[in-house]
Amino acid sequence: MYNDGMEKMKTANQMERHLKGMANHYRIEILLLIDERSKITLADIVSALGANGKTIGEHTRRLVNAGLLNKNYRGNFVEHSLSPYGKIFVRFLKSFRQV
Repeated sequence: MYNDGMEKMKTANQMERHLKGMANHYRIEILLLIDERSKITLADIVSALGANGKTIGEHTRRLVNAGLLNKNYRGNFVEHSLSPYGKIFVRFLKSFRQV
């Protein structure tokens, strides 16, 4: 499927994967938090949200699987950052929040 500029468009299944990936209040909070800080470790996310580490670990894993977060290994730490699609979704979340 292509648009007028002959660029490939996402299928409904691909869009569903991204939307389901952010369909949780913790995941939305994680995306917005990472947008504020650029890069952040799991421990920093847990501290900022005051949530259980295993819970946040599962939510970041789902965000990575949905293509909304990147994981970068730095020694004993894993830094999370927004993927290009994650940045698009954060812009949507911020505008939707104000409606």
